[in-house]
Amino acid sequence: MKKANCTQVREFVFQGFSNLQEHHLTLFVVFFVLYILTLTGNAIIVTIIRIDHHLHTPMYFFLSVLSTSETFYSLVIIPRMLGSLVGLSQTISLECCGIQLFFFLGFAMTNCLLLAVMGYDRYVAICNPLRYSIIMNWRVCIMLASSVGAMGFLLSLVQAVAIFRLPFCNTLIEHFFCDVRPVLDLACTVPVINEILTLGLSLMIIIAPANFLLVSYILIISTILKIASAEGRRKTFATCASHLTVVIIHYGCASIAYFKPKSENTADQDQLISVTYTVITPLLNPVVYSLRNKDVQDALRRVVGRKSLS
Repeated sequence: MKKANCTQVREFVFQGFSNLQEHHLTLFVVFFVLYILTLTGNAIIVTIIRIDHHLHTPMYFFLSVLSTSETFYSLVIIPRMLGSLVGLSQTISLECCGIQLFFFLGFAMTNCLLLAVMGYDRYVAICNPLRYSIIMNWRVCIMLASSVGAMGFLLSLVQAVAIFRLPFCNTLIEHFFCDVRPVLDLACTVPVINEILTLGLSLMIIIAPANFLLVSYILIISTILKIASAEGRRKTFATCASHLTVVIIHYGCASIAYFKPKSENTADQDQLISVTYTVITPLLNPVVYSLRNKDVQDALRRVVGRKSLS
């Protein structure tokens, strides 16, 4: 790894996919197609929810917020990664690296918290249906969405400031974007407080919401099992199946990325994991909700039918 004087490090160099140099064009095409599908899919989800009054419910309000957040999340990472694959600059200034880390973590944390809020919405809808409209009124929904966004970016700011106050002695980031661990590895020394902060934020943003969702779904499933008819159980479970699928994939990828031992994987394996949660996971949201959710499918048919008639 390239060494530098701690006081002179003003920019970093991404290693990127240098070990796959001969496959750069293939990777560019694959990632570019996935990126366009992500932008298109999330834009369709947001647009459908906005124009179809049947989807003007708390569940789909949170889904539209999640789709918007996922879109900006991918914008923070993928364009620069695509540029590096076609030979554009692999360097990034210290300030830009800090900004990228801040926005990456901000949207990532917001997404994790939003999924927990969506789980609470499903819990109230299924376990307390008579009070659902009172508990999940629009004022509460807007307050919850605003709160998780504010909390996500506040915690992201704390983490980014804590990292970029450190002196750096290396300039080569063994990654394709500024993530927490690859940037910390460049520091001359990493104080224990930084390690504690990183672990604490991971527990707060991944483990705590995951446990909340686990308890919520245990209560949801126990309530569904009490429904007399098989058709009733099937329809009720269908309302949360899409969310549960996204939760398992999202928290699974995040847990693997941030809780595995530092020395367990090679840099190439770490990058493969990162590709999963930066390129593939944002695409899963529109795919899962369009393929598994009948309400979204019906709304798409109504909008397409309306446009064909006009």
